[in-house]
Amino acid sequence: MTTQTDHVDRELIEAAAHVARTRCRGDNHTMAAAARDRDGRIVTAVNAYHFTGGPCAELVVIGTAAGQGAYELVTIVAVGDRDRGVVPPCGRCRQVLLDYFPDLEVIVGAGEGLRTVPVADLLPETYVWADHQLDTES
Repeated sequence: MTTQTDHVDRELIEAAAHVARTRCRGDNHTMAAAARDRDGRIVTAVNAYHFTGGPCAELVVIGTAAGQGAYELVTIVAVGDRDRGVVPPCGRCRQVLLDYFPDLEVIVGAGEGLRTVPVADLLPETYVWADHQLDTES
């Protein structure tokens, strides 16, 4: 059962859509992501497609945020170029987002069906990487 909130961060969606419209060009950059840090700032990024498996926009935004000192992301959204709208994260991104930010909210859906859900709800029977690491403090 997905736990969703009624609040959808429209400013975050517009930030990602603006980057998708103005920065995504050709086949190398087809997705934009925007994330809001706990302090309210918005960080944006685009994917870096490469046939060897370049990083998705959600993963690039994690590095971009860290480079700007934003380490507490609370909400994220991805938007496709060519006015494709909100696109849900792929499986790899869902896992990475959960590992980095277990309390992260993700905007998914389309049109009137946009909603905000916890990242953990996007991964049923979730594997939590940190739960399977050796305790290094012993």
